[in-house]
Amino acid sequence: MSQAAGYPNPSVAEKIGLAPGRKRRRRWPWWLALVTIGLILGGFLWREEGQGERIDFKTAEIRRGDLRVEVTATGRLQPVTQVDVGTEVSGTIQTVEADFNDRVARGQVLARLDPDQSLAKERQSAAALALARAQVDEAQATADETASKRRRTRDLITKRLVSPEDLDTAEAAADRATALLAVARAKVDQAQAQLDADRRTLDKTVIRSPIDGIVLMRDVEPGQTVAASLQTPVLFTLAENLTQMELKVDVDEADVGQVIEGQRAVFTVDAYPRRTFPATITQVRFAPETINGVVTFGALLAVDNADLSLRPGMTATADILVREETDLLLAPNAALRFSPPKPQAEKSKANLLGMLLPRFPGGSRSRPAAGAANAKGARVWILRDGEPVAVEVETGLTDGAMTQILGDAPAPGTQVLVDLKRSGPRS
Repeated sequence: MSQAAGYPNPSVAEKIGLAPGRKRRRRWPWWLALVTIGLILGGFLWREEGQGERIDFKTAEIRRGDLRVEVTATGRLQPVTQVDVGTEVSGTIQTVEADFNDRVARGQVLARLDPDQSLAKERQSAAALALARAQVDEAQATADETASKRRRTRDLITKRLVSPEDLDTAEAAADRATALLAVARAKVDQAQAQLDADRRTLDKTVIRSPIDGIVLMRDVEPGQTVAASLQTPVLFTLAENLTQMELKVDVDEADVGQVIEGQRAVFTVDAYPRRTFPATITQVRFAPETINGVVTFGALLAVDNADLSLRPGMTATADILVREETDLLLAPNAALRFSPPKPQAEKSKANLLGMLLPRFPGGSRSRPAAGAANAKGARVWILRDGEPVAVEVETGLTDGAMTQILGDAPAPGTQVLVDLKRSGPRS
């Protein structure tokens, strides 16, 4: 038992690795493994540092200049006044007298419906009116007759030639005749109203233009049956004046606070990609419009279309000038977004640590990229002794390409980093 540190069988202690002699004999392979790993990592680091890419920087100048802040919105062109022309009566289209792009005057005939049914109703109403007038004449004669009889009875009652009952009878007959005359006259008024309504219906079988304008759409053909019992069918769409149009655009809720009436704008359409058209904001609506979760507000722009090159329904992209400033200190937006790469030594150290220390869930979060805007504001990078150095700046207005720098630093003419320019491997 004393031969193997208290174990009765020395061979058993050696097999499970507890014998002192075996522990001393197997210590050297671990040191050999560590030395080998160190040599491999050293060669890797030497290769990274000796054969890395040479990095140069692209720069741009901070300068003084003018800045135009614009809001971009899309929409469609439409006439200032557009009228849908339909029919209030049902029937069969007899003739169509206007077509697409025709210029029409107020009151001009656009189409006609078959008038036979309306004519029959108009004649029937006219006959009813004549009958009611004849009944008035009859009631008038009866009223005159009963009135004369009542006068004679009153004369005879004074002479006591008739009884009081005869006078009561004559009085009642005269009153009834007067009431029947009133009823007959009311029937005349009723018949006249029906005749007027039927004549208006007959007039509406002729569809006329309500405005001076141009026919944008014709949706009717001769022989077509139209039914106006539930909803008025639209037969024509007219635009009053295409030389003056309006552009309705959807302004994003983030930009609507900058858009006001009277601001100038220019817009383009796909039909004329190299041409811009001027416009002026005439209205910014308060009612929101939500499409696919995006909230926008409608704005109307007045458009001069004297040459009739623009057409209703064209899609337009408008740039609305919301602010214009002069003599500002400006930096390119690329400089504010730029972030220089990490130094090569730091990269190698990170690679080494990444190889030796695996990442575990729940570890520390990665730090923000260099050059990102911090809580105090944005930053730009300049070269100092060949190395990028961050300069904190406070920004103002931007047009998407240039941004105003508040204060006097960096000074005009300062070269700021905007991009990387990689070259071949370093020698």
